[in-house]
Amino acid sequence: MLTIHGVGRSRAFRCIWTAEEAGMPYEHVPTPVGPEAKAPAHLAINPNGKLPGMTDGALNLFESLAINLYIANKAGAPPMPEAGDDAARTLQWTLWTATEAEPHAMAWRNHAVSLPAAERDPAAAEAAKAALHQRLAVLEAQLADRPWLLGRDFTVADCNLAGVLYVLWFNRFDLGAFPRVAAWLEACLTRPAALKARRLRED
Repeated sequence: MLTIHGVGRSRAFRCIWTAEEAGMPYEHVPTPVGPEAKAPAHLAINPNGKLPGMTDGALNLFESLAINLYIANKAGAPPMPEAGDDAARTLQWTLWTATEAEPHAMAWRNHAVSLPAAERDPAAAEAAKAALHQRLAVLEAQLADRPWLLGRDFTVADCNLAGVLYVLWFNRFDLGAFPRVAAWLEACLTRPAALKARRLRED
């Protein structure tokens, strides 16, 4: 059985959400951040000593977005589009999530919310906000004529990007200039599968 390792407050949240969307049976092992993630048993799954990790039979996998693609591919449509243009766009938006969205989302969260006040850099928070506005404008345009990233169907591309942008939504980043993004993110994060994963993160 597919097993997801990592507490709900980690990036494992994203993988739990995707498994729930896919209707795939899984076991959740709530490995915490810290020494247990550096223990040999977990390092055999994720040699970076980070969360999440996934096992499925003989396969060990790390990186939350890669795990999500694996889960969706195993489940098939609708989480993973059939081979063709939308399958390619799923990879495109997943890589965009990792390279364009997540670094700035995490920088903003750290310097605006998460770090102790003495360690926050207001200039870094503003720079991250400006960078996010550029990326959110791209996403706003993508959502101009569709409810979900690829069109009429919710896919793992939505899971991956919304799972990253959750930190903006949860920490009340001002999305007033991006109404389509705000509506899409709300729709993503209030889906039944997302709510189940969020309970592990927010409770």
